[in-house]
Amino acid sequence: MIARIFKPTKNAMQSGMKRCKKWKLEYAPEKAREIDPLMGWTGSADMKSQIRLTFDSKEDAVAYAERNGIDYVVNEPHVRKKRLKNYADVFAFRP
Repeated sequence: MIARIFKPTKNAMQSGMKRCKKWKLEYAPEKAREIDPLMGWTGSADMKSQIRLTFDSKEDAVAYAERNGIDYVVNEPHVRKKRLKNYADVFAFRP
């Protein structure tokens, strides 16, 4: 079973970067989800798909995976460009 180590992105409903600073380790699903014939809900018998571990740094997550013999893939995050804005530029006249 392969684990994915990544840094989560900011979702559209949050304005800050609070939950985007920590690294996460999640297992990839072993098999596809099944549809329950009675209710139509999807489910899986794969218990490792419910495990989500949080780490302070990428090195901690990689060390944990190597220490426990877990195959892993590291997804590097995209770096945001900071645009410096001036309050006066909102009212500046530019023809």
